Amino acid sequence: MDRTIKITIVEDEMVIGANISLQLSSLGYEITGILPRGKEVLAHVKQNDPDIILMDINLKGEWDGIQTAEHLQKEHTIPIIYLTANADEHHFNRAKATNPYAFISKPFKKLDLQRAVELTINHIQNETDNTTAIQETAAPFILSDSIFVRHHEKMVKVVIQDILYIEAERNYCRIHSKGKEYLLVMTLKDMDDKLPNKHFLRIHRSYIINISQIDEVAQSHVVISKKAIPVSKAQREELLKRLQTI
Repeated sequence: MDRTIKITIVEDEMVIGANISLQLSSLGYEITGILPRGKEVLAHVKQNDPDIILMDINLKGEWDGIQTAEHLQKEHTIPIIYLTANADEHHFNRAKATNPYAFISKPFKKLDLQRAVELTINHIQNETDNTTAIQETAAPFILSDSIFVRHHEKMVKVVIQDILYIEAERNYCRIHSKGKEYLLVMTLKDMDDKLPNKHFLRIHRSYIINISQIDEVAQSHVVISKKAIPVSKAQREELLKRLQTI
């Protein structure tokens, strides 16, 4: 990137936050702020528009770091790097569901921090490069029984019944169909608004599924074509209702 990368630090131990800030500033990054509470992050992000957020998982207060990330991702697609002194399986799985770009275990060295940030920037640049390769006209034409998507400069017909699930990838969504995948310049919310409700249900902030393609239903996820897809608590009841009507 040609401009200075802006980083927000969310850390309730201010000595650690200040130390991270000094280290990143010495590497040439701009620190937009050090925030001790998750609920402060949303307003800060709207005002400062950071490129990366360093998020302590074990924040004190009403929201821990993972809950803060979940709230943040409802409105923003900012890469998150988690800081944690507690890397147990439960926290890791919760954190993993928010698709972080990296984990840094406390205590960490300056080199660990530097490499995590550099890898994240590299991912951001690659995503930007890939975006230019996908035409902005790649929005699909959605009919009652099929979707036409742009693929290699052509519009390709994807039969709705063949779609397994659709996954959010930042400002894109990826259609997983039988044997093929298609990446579209379209948010999952926009896709959800256009798809026929008869076949599809958004069961998680990152996933829309084709209900008829479900192989298994578990307490917290469904399985489609050997892929375990999480189901949010809010959507589980609706999913069970829809399954009863098939």
